[in-house]
Amino acid sequence: MKARVLGLDGKKGSEVTLPKQFSADVNKELIKRAVQAIQSAGVQNSFPKPEAGRANTAEYIGARHKPNIHRTINVGHARKPRLKNRRGVLSGHVASIPAVVGGPRAHPPKPNKEWEEKINKKEKRQATESAIAATGKKELVKERGHKFGEKLEFPIIVEAKLENLTKTKDIRDALKAIDIYQDVEKALSKRQLRPGKGKKRGRKYKKRKSVLIVVENPEKVYKAARNLEGVDIISAVNINADLLAPGTLPGRLTLWSENAIKELAGEKKETKTKEKAKVEAKA
Repeated sequence: MKARVLGLDGKKGSEVTLPKQFSADVNKELIKRAVQAIQSAGVQNSFPKPEAGRANTAEYIGARHKPNIHRTINVGHARKPRLKNRRGVLSGHVASIPAVVGGPRAHPPKPNKEWEEKINKKEKRQATESAIAATGKKELVKERGHKFGEKLEFPIIVEAKLENLTKTKDIRDALKAIDIYQDVEKALSKRQLRPGKGKKRGRKYKKRKSVLIVVENPEKVYKAARNLEGVDIISAVNINADLLAPGTLPGRLTLWSENAIKELAGEKKETKTKEKAKVEAKA
């Protein structure tokens, strides 16, 4: 299977052979499992201190044979632990048990709970290949709600010069020429102020995902494209199902560089191996 390579001006150029990943079947259930496994791996376990709600003098003594002053049972009060801030049977408020003021939680999160969902390595690899194949299907990209030109062909592959762009203006002009910049504008118009305390914690806005840019070396283009709304930049070797299918829904609008396609096909790896062998031979 072949696809046209677009220039930065949006004009069609030479053809490139697509790697086998683009011919894989789109398995939505497998992609969903892989995305959930990746997201769950980033969950930080939270639990209260063991002594929370119990750091006080509350005590319950259920010995009937003791005098009233030394027991908490059969003195006209509920049989619950009470604070020792009053004398004898006039001891203080109930504490150290759930459902009372300042008491511990009844069933708090446990520190030994495993949040991470497991997935087999082969299944994870298949899910990534399936998500890559989904980026080449126009109907799935449209189903996600992305905005792009109707005449655009999928997958979208751009010449290697894309990786050398260092200015946001140049990236913006390239996206406009390819006819996918309207998706970035849509993401910007959908930005919402987050309710609650998250505004104080570095996540003031709820942001939508727009274009994913996959390159061989993201060092230069990352700085140029990182401030565009909803745009993610990643190298081909670090691609995963979570980036390709945000929210477990496959078909993200993805821009592939020509070098990234070669990296997927293994051509770059073979070239690097040959160069390394030549260097070792000279040494």
